[in-house]
Amino acid sequence: QRKSSTDKLVVLKLGPGSFQQGFSVVLQIGLEGERPAVEMPGALPSAPELPGLYQQWQVAYRQLRLPSRLEAQSDMVTNVSWIGDCYTSAEVLCDRINAWLSQPTFQPIYNKLLEQLNPTATIRVILQPENPILQRLPWHRWDFFQRYPQAELALSAPVYEQVDTPEILSSTVRILAILGDATGLDLKTDQALLQNLPGVELHFLTGPDRATLNRYLWDQQGWDILFFAGHSGGMNTGGNNSSGSISLNAQDTLTIPELKYALTKAVQRGLAIALFNSCDGLG
Repeated sequence: QRKSSTDKLVVLKLGPGSFQQGFSVVLQIGLEGERPAVEMPGALPSAPELPGLYQQWQVAYRQLRLPSRLEAQSDMVTNVSWIGDCYTSAEVLCDRINAWLSQPTFQPIYNKLLEQLNPTATIRVILQPENPILQRLPWHRWDFFQRYPQAELALSAPVYEQVDTPEILSSTVRILAILGDATGLDLKTDQALLQNLPGVELHFLTGPDRATLNRYLWDQQGWDILFFAGHSGGMNTGGNNSSGSISLNAQDTLTIPELKYALTKAVQRGLAIALFNSCDGLG
């Protein structure tokens, strides 16, 4: 999507802290592609009950046994009690989040957003949390996004490096599609949808080992899109481990940090999007 000269960029950096003690906050507001015109500090107070409320919703949602990937759902959930528990726990969590974001220590940040932003403007809101639970909260249910319907939310790592990329790679979109460990999964739909895309150059890697994947990521022609379908792990399955992993096949698992160098090279050659249709995509 082409950016307008009036599009706004909002960055909320949620720094060191904890739910027991609160978090520091830094707000930046500016035009897309330019240095921030506004920057101000703030704080979020303690909210020790939020992790528990999030966990209650997570348990209620998993009880529905919905697919953990984007795929066709064969059986509709019919247990009314489970559906009600999930809905209720979600509403309690969202209400508590909005109450938290309306506290006096955060109010100057919210007031500055209202002062600087037009409700009809296109706004990109980037959230940079250090705490892994903060990354998983339903921020899109914040009252701010009801007031600003053209605002869109994105998550960013607290530490990142911008990589220079070529302006134009080719006229054809090149897609590298990795079909990883499919134990208990049906990846035929993923494969069929990709094969039906018009005007693309598509390459499949089915259950590759690490060396094969790295060799393809280093392809001199470059890729526009990297797609992965299969099993993955992260914060849900690895305790406090916030580094996600993907299962290339039944034997080989690869963490994102282990992929970093090859991915950096792929980005330098034009990689623009990486899609992970997997069990723990955020991790």
